[in-house]
Amino acid sequence: MDKKEEFKIFAKEHPELVNNIRNGNTSWQKLYEIYDIYGEDERAWSNYFKEASPSKTSLGIGEIVKNIDMDSVQKHINTAQKALGLVQELTTGKVSATPKGPINPRPINKFFED
Repeated sequence: MDKKEEFKIFAKEHPELVNNIRNGNTSWQKLYEIYDIYGEDERAWSNYFKEASPSKTSLGIGEIVKNIDMDSVQKHINTAQKALGLVQELTTGKVSATPKGPINPRPINKFFED
């Protein structure tokens, strides 16, 4: 197996490398050069593995709840309720506002109370 294939396998085993690339901290070329020189030596990769953000599964429930903005959640719930109400009106065909009286269409040839 050539060095490129070994690097691909190494990168698949360490998804935190992809996070470093997405954050703009490094590039694939630089990571490959490090792999080419040092291989899988942990000392060479320690900077890249530390910078990876913790996965959501490693966070406790308390930390997740603490980071939630309740005002934002309430705004989204209100928006969703309005959207559901609109969809319900459209699907049932009922209009919530009642007309004030019978509608008399204006004759086609009559303009501005002539």
